[in-house]
Amino acid sequence: MENIQITALGEILIDYTPLPDSDAGMAVFEQNPGGAPANVLTCAAKLGRRTAFIGKVGDDIQGRFLVDTLKRTGIDTRALRVDGRYFTTLAFVKLAPNGERSFSFARKPGADTQLASEELDRELISHSDILHFGSLSLTDEPARGATMEAVYLARQSGAIIAYDPNYRPLLWANKEEAMSRMRSPLPLVDLLKVSDDEVELLTDCADPQTGAEKLVKMGLRCVVVTIGNQGALVATKDGSAMVSGFPTRAVDTTGAGDSFWGGFLTRISENGKPLDQLTFQDFQTFARFGNAAASLCVEKRGAMPAMPFREDVLRRMQGPTS
Repeated sequence: MENIQITALGEILIDYTPLPDSDAGMAVFEQNPGGAPANVLTCAAKLGRRTAFIGKVGDDIQGRFLVDTLKRTGIDTRALRVDGRYFTTLAFVKLAPNGERSFSFARKPGADTQLASEELDRELISHSDILHFGSLSLTDEPARGATMEAVYLARQSGAIIAYDPNYRPLLWANKEEAMSRMRSPLPLVDLLKVSDDEVELLTDCADPQTGAEKLVKMGLRCVVVTIGNQGALVATKDGSAMVSGFPTRAVDTTGAGDSFWGGFLTRISENGKPLDQLTFQDFQTFARFGNAAASLCVEKRGAMPAMPFREDVLRRMQGPTS
């Protein structure tokens, strides 16, 4: 089979994003497809990569909507399981005036947590150039075991392993368990993206640069810390540097980090060099592309619907940085 350039495994769900209240003063929510790994993949697909998603949804209105959404985006869904025993996970998003968001979840259990190892498409995984995953598939079994098995299989097949440990406190029993589980895949990871407020969970270092350098010393090829509209800190064994963000007017920051990572992994995928030949300068260049993608994403509501196309990213890169 033809290799998939970027495969993502993990949660796919519905983000209910707030709209203005109804005439009766009641809250109104807009149905938006989401889930961090699926968001990353959507960005990469819209940027021209050949992509596939591994996960599980319920056999319900929401699940069928998500399957159709991925297919319309051009994402391979052969490894997306539909299971009538569980309900598709829902996330309700609360937006602050500056576009920052908080979440509440309907996931007890959600279908995304019920992906089992025996349901993995091993042929697809072994023919993937990059495997990306997050930490929400590590919260519960059987998805936790399936995630780790997929990572091991992808590594054995020579794939690049990319990881984004999103921290959602409501989905963990306690912070200590979250820290332990989120750290557990790190020895298997090549490329890591983490937000500035999550670095300490992985490293016990509050300072992003110190934390990133500690992670690189563990053997990670490249660590990127996203720092809101300031941009991203890129760290490799050859040093660390801030890559400035782009001016933007944020409407909804849902998916901002995912669009950054989708852009970053797209450039990794299409640059033509093996991972061990990429330079510190290369990674900074990829981060600038990711920053441009993120600056466009936050200008629209939702995550998947807000992912930009290549021509828009390139146009944004021609403008000034902040």
